[in-house]
Amino acid sequence: MNGREGQKALTWAQQWRLFIQFCRHPHLNPRVRQISTGAGWYRDWVAGPIWMDALKWATTLWIINLFVIGPLVLMVAAKSGATHAINPKALPWFLAIFWAPFFEEMLFRYGLRRPATVIWLLPLLVLGIWQGAGWVQVMLFVMALFLVFRTAKQTVMPSPRARRWLRMYRAQFWWIFHLATLLFAAVHLSNFTFSSVQWWMLPALVLPQWVTGLVLGWFRVMKGIGPAILLHSLFNAGPMVLVWWMMRSMPDLS
Repeated sequence: MNGREGQKALTWAQQWRLFIQFCRHPHLNPRVRQISTGAGWYRDWVAGPIWMDALKWATTLWIINLFVIGPLVLMVAAKSGATHAINPKALPWFLAIFWAPFFEEMLFRYGLRRPATVIWLLPLLVLGIWQGAGWVQVMLFVMALFLVFRTAKQTVMPSPRARRWLRMYRAQFWWIFHLATLLFAAVHLSNFTFSSVQWWMLPALVLPQWVTGLVLGWFRVMKGIGPAILLHSLFNAGPMVLVWWMMRSMPDLS
């Protein structure tokens, strides 16, 4: 089945089939979206009634990570002496639900559909990471968003050289997609502190981020950057709410 813009909503089974097919061979075929009006940049950010789909996929990822991958991560963490760096007594709500979804999706996945932006977008975002939290980081991020919207609104006919480059990019997209997903997972090793760990244990600690990254990447490529950010935000909110509820209902944990 080829995705077409403006088609009616897909069933849950159809979405799963498309997702598995995409992971086997990532591609840049027409998107699977329920909106066909507005400029291209608008449709990249607003993909129609996507809330229920995002909530379904977030719930699916919570279940997979909690009951399938979670026990493995806990076992590896115990053997490696790894502890999560987030303090449950001071949950970073804004960082997890708003800042990280925007920043990480722009860093790792926005350029998948708009590869030319990587030349200037990645340096700005990486510089923002290097600067750390503060006004400089905020200004760099705002500048990146301004340039993203400005360039996205421009309609420029690509030159023959650019078209050849884009054909090469499309042909190599499968490994670019999976590399971006692996890098996204690897970055989350910074969520842990280690006493002693063997290198081969490290990938197991970020298996949840790898699986989640596959779904987020599919959302970005097939539905748009807006839906990917929404899904990322919902996914991060789940564990935060769970930890908050546990801390309130079980005072002995605090």
